[in-house]
Amino acid sequence: MLKFTANLSLLFNEVELIQRFRLAKQHGFNAVEIQFPYALDAKSILHTLTENEQKLILFNVDADDLLQGGEGLACVPEKRHQFLRAVEKAVNYAEILKPEAINILPGCCRIEHKKPAYRDTFLENLRYASDIFAALGIKTVFEAINTIDIPGFIIHNEQQMLAILNELKHPNLFMQYDIYHMQMMEQKPEAFIATNAAAIGHIQFADCPGRGQPGTGQLHFEHIFNAIEASAYSGWIGAEYLPQGPSIESLTWFRTQRALNNLRSF
Repeated sequence: MLKFTANLSLLFNEVELIQRFRLAKQHGFNAVEIQFPYALDAKSILHTLTENEQKLILFNVDADDLLQGGEGLACVPEKRHQFLRAVEKAVNYAEILKPEAINILPGCCRIEHKKPAYRDTFLENLRYASDIFAALGIKTVFEAINTIDIPGFIIHNEQQMLAILNELKHPNLFMQYDIYHMQMMEQKPEAFIATNAAAIGHIQFADCPGRGQPGTGQLHFEHIFNAIEASAYSGWIGAEYLPQGPSIESLTWFRTQRALNNLRSF
């Protein structure tokens, strides 16, 4: 049975972030995720989660200027100390909120000859964070992002993610597999998930192109969801899309999945 989270950084964005938990619960989400929770006090988030009987599954380590077009944080050699402080802040939130996973966004390098140093920095930071979060019983995940939306992103395909896992061989490190980003890079999500489910710590999705809800692009989500369910993956699946129209109206896919789950439970 598939388990879905609402990504509150993108869904229910018609209201303030702290109010989105309640809306998500009203529409059937018992679990949520947030890209960056740091604008809210961790204890306020915990109170809201408790009030709505929800679990926070995942959030990201701060990525500095990445979403504003900068290089980000985790791969930039000159920002090593800033990354360590960002991990410390994530730990402070994690100790209160107890997510299942914390995601680290690699970041960008747009100067060719610097790429090896940026990749080495990312590996060093990833190893450090994996150790820290393991002590809390929290999975560390990292993700590849397409270079059409974010040019220069240093990790942008399936093979690069696998290569990092093989190099570090850290028992607490997993991929965060984003179906939208990998489809934009012309990867093969269904086949990859079927083959590599044990190495995936979290899945996210949006339709492609456009990054809207299922049904707004070219992906066949009935096939995708069936493929995930048939695989060995048993974790959560994050709805991380940009609603095309009101968020509530974008949830047709979710109502369909809930109905299927109800049928399977008989």
